[in-house]
Amino acid sequence: MKTRLNCPCGEQIQGTDEDDLVTKTQAHLKENHPGHEYSRDEILFIAY
Repeated sequence: MKTRLNCPCGEQIQGTDEDDLVTKTQAHLKENHPGHEYSRDEILFIAY
């Protein structure tokens, strides 16, 4: 299960599970990187 992701901006995002990680990553993108939207599969592809 992947629960961590490093955004290129330097932010480290950690979730309790994959669903939580995807939710937190999408919220981070919406707040900090408007116009950059990624699907669940895309987020989990770069997560570890």
